[in-house]
Amino acid sequence: MANPTNSEDPGRDLGFGSVVAHESRRRLLNQDGSFNVVREGLSPLTSLSLYHTLLTTTWPRFLGLTAVSYLLANALFALGYMACGPDALGGLRSDTPQGRFVEEFFFSIQTFATIGYGVVYPRSLAANLLVTVESLVGLLGFALATGLLFARFARPTARILFSRRALIAPYRGITAFEFRIANARSNQLIDVAARVQLSRLRADGRRDFIPLSLERSQVVFFPLAWTIVHPIDETSPLWGITERELLAQDAEFLILMTGTDETFAQVVHTRSSYKADEVVWGARFANLFKPPTPDGVLSIDIGKLHDYERVGLGRALPPGG
Repeated sequence: MANPTNSEDPGRDLGFGSVVAHESRRRLLNQDGSFNVVREGLSPLTSLSLYHTLLTTTWPRFLGLTAVSYLLANALFALGYMACGPDALGGLRSDTPQGRFVEEFFFSIQTFATIGYGVVYPRSLAANLLVTVESLVGLLGFALATGLLFARFARPTARILFSRRALIAPYRGITAFEFRIANARSNQLIDVAARVQLSRLRADGRRDFIPLSLERSQVVFFPLAWTIVHPIDETSPLWGITERELLAQDAEFLILMTGTDETFAQVVHTRSSYKADEVVWGARFANLFKPPTPDGVLSIDIGKLHDYERVGLGRALPPGG
């Protein structure tokens, strides 16, 4: 009996919707966890979430935006001091517009950061009012930047390494779909759970989302590495399928990992996927374990997380493979 389509079984739809599921020919989920779906039609103000953007952007971009905003704000206040007139500030030494702008720019930095060397000082009412505004903007700006910086450090996130390739490997007399993960951080994750869905096209052009049963879907502790295994037996949707057929079906294995961060006691998650051409047939993962130390401590080499070796599937290959 054929698997039901998404419209026949809404529980099989992961949230992409029937149009994306049936018509998209790109991978649905990138390996970094982002989706290949673009939302359009919203006005910039409606879709803008500056706090979320600054919280989730990369560190180089966040620091760069902070530096540019700081310099731009001081440049604007320097122009404001110039607009107040040549006698608005006392202590200026330059007579040229360019020189005055430089001195007023650094005066703005001193005011913005509440340094106040006292070399340059406001003299007119307009300049004093502008200093008052800049002091308020500086206090609020530094408070906001400090809050964002703390939030970025305090926000718990998972950094799980996925093996670059998934494997079709021998497994207890049959074969299995396997991939390997490891925690890239020194903190500990507990109650780590895995969910794997197979997305593939049917002959009629519709796309199915089929949950794959796992040898073990959850581990209580995650101190080393974990090889996640889907046995390919008679109940598996991969039973009897060949590599060529998997490629023709534009198959994609969608993965969601969740766990509890021990440091923050909060749930974190990450996601990734493997396309059919990222699955290696007839291979097994290389051994990660290193010889025990003299006092009996075991360790693994995370640098070998992606390593695998070719093997013959032989009788372990399902019918048709």
